[in-house]
Amino acid sequence: MLTAVVGINWGDEGKGRMVDLLSKQYDVVCRYQGGNNAGHTVVTNDGKFILNLLPSGILHKGTVNVMGGGMVIDLEHLVGEIAAFRQRGIYISPDNLKISDKAFICFPYHVTQDILEEERLGDKKFGSTRRGIAPAYGDKYMKKGIRMGDLRNLAAVKQSLSDIVEWKNVTTKGYGDFHTNADIIMKWLDTFGSELIPYITDVTNYLSDSVKEGRDILLEAQLGALRDIDYGIYPYTTSSQTLAAYAPIGAGIPGVSLGNVLGVMKAYSSCVGEGPFTAEMSDLDASALREAGEEFGAATGRPRRVGGFDVVASRYGVAMQGADELALTKLDILSYFDEIPVCVAYEIDGHRTDRFPSGDELVRAKPVYEYFEGFKVDISGCRKAEDLPEPALRYIRYIEKAVDCPIKYVSVGPKRDDYFVL
Repeated sequence: MLTAVVGINWGDEGKGRMVDLLSKQYDVVCRYQGGNNAGHTVVTNDGKFILNLLPSGILHKGTVNVMGGGMVIDLEHLVGEIAAFRQRGIYISPDNLKISDKAFICFPYHVTQDILEEERLGDKKFGSTRRGIAPAYGDKYMKKGIRMGDLRNLAAVKQSLSDIVEWKNVTTKGYGDFHTNADIIMKWLDTFGSELIPYITDVTNYLSDSVKEGRDILLEAQLGALRDIDYGIYPYTTSSQTLAAYAPIGAGIPGVSLGNVLGVMKAYSSCVGEGPFTAEMSDLDASALREAGEEFGAATGRPRRVGGFDVVASRYGVAMQGADELALTKLDILSYFDEIPVCVAYEIDGHRTDRFPSGDELVRAKPVYEYFEGFKVDISGCRKAEDLPEPALRYIRYIEKAVDCPIKYVSVGPKRDDYFVL
């Protein structure tokens, strides 16, 4: 069976911990989009692990991990990430990590271009992670790039890369000092690409065979529905498709249908980066929630914007993801509230709506808040619904009904065992 684990909101919902939790039930875990702008945090008995490119199943010895063709891969970052995990005792080899030959390479000039463009935009910046993701995807769709499979024959790559670099230098003259040298890039490819060649494979064949042999496959997303390039808060989105419908395509098996979609969302709202965020709290309230939830970007360390649970955005995210069931994370963080704030609707130009808008309407939207009784006790030890204080259980049931999707998992702490099945 194919299961997709996806984000319902703006990202950072806790997908990594859910993939890690579920990985032991699956034979294969596959990241299907995005790059090292991801920051999936998993806490095990061996400590905290932050995964940028590696699939979150890498922490389970019996799981094969796949990096799908929909990803963009910074070779230098991946080599470093593999080395760091090995130093901490995590087994990584071509037996348990397979990289799609169709995945696109994110080059150093993509990173530089990303940084220069954010600097040029100034106050109008998109809030990029400055890791080259948007320029890399842009070049992919302009057919101006190199894929992982090309690393097997660098002699054949040299002329193509020289042409690409010439084009890149022509199109980026406006940045002044920007200049890319083909020889330097070839050396970078050789240095870091040679270490990854043993991992590169025809992932489509591998996954297709896995399906035929009845293996269970978990497809892991990066970011959430509201950052999807087509259906998110454009242009403040990522540059790839974050939706579950894209998962088989990005993985490498577009003809295989999903069997289940697990959507992940927090018990409150958080958002890293720029763009409209209707439920955002005032500075004082935001500071308390940010500190309680340790809301700082796993990939960048940037403080996240925070707010109460957003019913309007979450209902939209559930619909866009086609979620069959949900995981609600970080419920324990709300234990300090006397009254828990929930954004139940938006107000646009004096009119109340429960529909998630787009474009300028979303920019003008203001939150309509209601408040729910707080539970004011530590719930991190709860391992079944009956252990929860009644206000906490009522809060869960309200959210479940409001977004019209059943909640299956509830997370009450950062560790692997800090959860229960509802």
